[in-house]
Amino acid sequence: MKLIKNILVAVDFRASTENVVSNAIVFAKKFKSKLTLVHVLPEGSTNEKVDSLVRKAAEDELEKINQRFQQEEVQTGDPMIMFGNYSDRIVFASKKIGANLVIIGAGEKQKKDSVQLGTTAGRVMLQSKVPVFVIKSGQDLSQIKNILCPVDFSDESSNALKNAIAIARVFQAKLTVLSVYTEFKQTITRIDPDEVNRQRKQDQELELKRFLDKHNLIDLDYSQEVAGGSPSQEILKAIEAHQIDLLLMGTTGRSGINKILLGSVAEKVTREVLSSFITSKKEDFLEFELISKDLDEHFEAAEKLYEDGFYNLAIDLYHEALELNFTHLPSLRGLARTYEKLGDEANANKYQNMTKQVLQQMKNYKIEEEVRRNMS
Repeated sequence: MKLIKNILVAVDFRASTENVVSNAIVFAKKFKSKLTLVHVLPEGSTNEKVDSLVRKAAEDELEKINQRFQQEEVQTGDPMIMFGNYSDRIVFASKKIGANLVIIGAGEKQKKDSVQLGTTAGRVMLQSKVPVFVIKSGQDLSQIKNILCPVDFSDESSNALKNAIAIARVFQAKLTVLSVYTEFKQTITRIDPDEVNRQRKQDQELELKRFLDKHNLIDLDYSQEVAGGSPSQEILKAIEAHQIDLLLMGTTGRSGINKILLGSVAEKVTREVLSSFITSKKEDFLEFELISKDLDEHFEAAEKLYEDGFYNLAIDLYHEALELNFTHLPSLRGLARTYEKLGDEANANKYQNMTKQVLQQMKNYKIEEEVRRNMS
């Protein structure tokens, strides 16, 4: 059962590669994903012998990493070597394999540097249509405890929040959802800025509530915060205040008074932030896959999804189980329980009644069988 089907892992064989590989394994195991490696070499020189040696060395390194994936019982795709512009080829490779997520290192930056994001990672973020997971050097993400997701109520931030919720559920981490509004500053007018900002904060809190109501936060450890000021600075403050391990945010967003995730803001945050982060645009990274026609496997997978809080995915699998056996009582009960969890009383009652009907039919069948035996 896969929650993220395909992950592309870009490696450059520098010192940070080990950290990228280790964290890729962590995520692949958590989400049951397939990992495919890619390494990009510059365009060939005029010396074919040198080119051949360089390619052979890269192939050997990729094979070592791929074998490590397999030793960790992670499914792998065929490693790829590409030639040309690094960011262009990574994005091309992600399209080639239908990746749901691209994992890449942040670059060889030190904590004392004012800019923490490497050029290649930044360009991949800009060009990629699928979420990009940028892993900071030296960060171990096997125990993610605190996640931050800033939102501006756009589709991009909605996708980022879906990803944040999924990771929070799988890692049992705390999620903080942050919304930032632009503060009104004193001008030559006689308007009281404090009163204006109080109203703006109330409006932002109301819109945040409406936004969160559209997402499945049931049984999730989360908090919501509204702050006024510079979006990028408030995000960076929240990262430090909450000791954030992982940041998820949209890379484009709305304009106007609620603007927060426009490219300039996302760029500023991702260039300065010390934690690893995932950026999203029009797509989230969840793509569920279960290759099986076994009834028990479908039911067990549905139960696991329910247990982890992926209620809508669980509903889909319960329905698939019923397609294999429309009288499967555990799946009917599972649907009733899940719809009840989501507050959908109509469907909860529907499947509770269907469960009763199947039980009654089974009871009637047993009575008929008993009568036949007594008459024979």
